[in-house]
Formats: sequence, C-alpha cells, structure tokens
Amino acid sequence: MTAAGFLDIATPGLMTSVQDLGRFGAQALGMPVAGATDPIALRLVNLVVGNPENTAALEIGYLGPGFTVAADNVRVAFGGAAKLMLQPADGSDARALKPWRSVVLKRGDRLTIGAIEDASVAYLAVQGGFALPPFMGSYSTYMRSGLGGFEGRALKAGDRLPLALGAAPEGEERELADSIDYGSGPIRVVLGPQEDRFTAKGIETFLSAAYTVTKEADRMGLRLDGETVEHTRGADIASEGLVTGSIQIPGNGKPIILMADRQTTGGYTKIATVISADLPRVGRMKPGDALTFQAISVAEAEAIRRAQEQGIRRLIEGIRTALPDVWLDHNALYTVNLISGAVDAPSGHWR
Repeated sequence: MTAAGFLDIATPGLMTSVQDLGRFGAQALGMPVAGATDPIALRLVNLVVGNPENTAALEIGYLGPGFTVAADNVRVAFGGAAKLMLQPADGSDARALKPWRSVVLKRGDRLTIGAIEDASVAYLAVQGGFALPPFMGSYSTYMRSGLGGFEGRALKAGDRLPLALGAAPEGEERELADSIDYGSGPIRVVLGPQEDRFTAKGIETFLSAAYTVTKEADRMGLRLDGETVEHTRGADIASEGLVTGSIQIPGNGKPIILMADRQTTGGYTKIATVISADLPRVGRMKPGDALTFQAISVAEAEAIRRAQEQGIRRLIEGIRTALPDVWLDHNALYTVNLISGAVDAPSGHWR
C-alpha cells in the first residue's frame, strides 16, 4: 500500500505499537493472537474517528508519543485518559485536546500525548488507518518475533508511520457521549482445566487472597505477587494449548495471567481462566494494582459477556456530533488592539 502521508514520530512513548483486534486462525502454527489488550477502547475510538471497529490503531503503553503531521490533514481520536497537547503549525497557542473526540490535525501540527492516567494502555485511532501490509490477516504487532504492525516492533524516534489517507474526509467531528464501564470487584474466572492439580487449600487461597500486579507485567502476561497456591503433585504438565486469560501457577505458587502476546502452548498447571468480559479490565492493569478472583460457571460467564456487549452497543449508538472546540489564541489576542477609544464618564467625551 502506498503512503498518502505520514506521522513523523518525534518521541515514541514507552511502548507504542500498531494493534487491531488480533490475528485469529493461526495458533495451530504457533502464532499468538496478539491484538489490543483493551479491545473495548480500540473498538470505540475507531468508531469515534469514523473507522470500522477492527481498524489498526496505536496502542500506547503508560506514556504517549509525540508526532508531527506530514500530510494535508488527518483526523484522529484518542481513547483513554491523558494530557493531549496540540502545537499548531501556524504558531498559535498550544492547546489541550479532549479525549474520546475526533479532531482534524493539519500539516505541521504536533500532537504530544502524556502519561496514561487511569490504566496501562490507551489508543490513538487515525481515520483511514495506516498504509501497512497485513501479516497473516492482521495488522497487529507481535514484537517478540518481530512480525506485523510497523516493522514488527514498537515505535521509536524518527519513524515515519505511513497513512492510508492524505486528507481527512469532510464531516462533523464526533465524540463518545458516555464513559466506559469496565466493571469492578473481583476478577471473575472459570476454574480449570487443571483444577484437580491443586489442593482444596490451594484453591481456597487462590479465591480468597489479594494479589498485586508486579513489575513483570507486559503484553505477554501479568505476574502476580501474594499468597502461594498449593499444588497436589507439582506444577509441570505436558505442554498443551493456552488461551488469553489462562492463569498458570508455576512451581513458586504465584499466579501468571496470560495476555494478548502469550505463547500458544505451555507446560504449567492452569488453575482457572479469566472470563472474556473481564479481560479488558485485566489488560488495563498496571504494576501495583490489586486484584482478587471469584469463581463462576461457564453459563454465568456467557451471560455476563452478552450483557457487556449490549452495553457496548449502547455506547456505540450514543456516539454523537461533537460541540465545536472553543479556545483563546493569546498570541492573536495580545497583538490586536481591541480598544479603539475610551469615554470620560464625568464629561461624556470620547477620547
């Protein structure tokens, strides 16, 4: 695909990569699904900017990038909570932009995205997406193997990210009307498939103890710290298939929640699997976050997921035309004489 313009990356952020909803159908070949760790945010921010839900966007980890527009113009939207500062190319005052609202950036404009305030990830969607080749049916980046996305890696300073559109289509700006409800309380799981490899005490510990996300947390998985979970006869099993949300308990007894870039097979016992409705909430967690687990049935998990999708559809239906941005250009204000005269109140004479 030929680039119609570029985003010139000045600062890459801590971990910024191209992701869509994932690479499905290739796990038998050892290829992980990858994709967004918060698929709800990816879907919604794409729709705000006018894209199909599965369009590849930038997944931003912890600290956002800064880039300059090298195209006639481009429409973008940021899905998350962070300080967004736009420095216009015309030299007018820098101004803050709103998240979950589309905006057209012009050639030479620079956007800087600050630290993610409420989660480990956020997303920047670009109308039309990026002019990148798909790999095995997806644009997601699997960084451990250097495949997909932009050169198979996270962005770095000096990159030129190619745009599919060189100019934004005419149209009104849009915004998300309501906030996303990711839920609260314990992370819900379905026990198994190796539930029998844990003692009754071990399962009780897993479901009652409080755990903390450690610094060993990335797109592959979250290592947790807390009470150890007791096995019946060791942690090792013959390698078998894994799914996103599998919770392995290795020999040290500390849970590991497997995430988007997880391996496709593994040889540690798995005590439970995070239900699909709670995976976006887990995907947003950062080191230091606390969590507990609650066991539910498969039927309950399916009902929760259906209810969650109904809530997402309501958010989608509520996407609305955005009110115009209003801001003061102080440079213009200070260089224009806004007073042409004054009245001497006692005399009534103009001077």
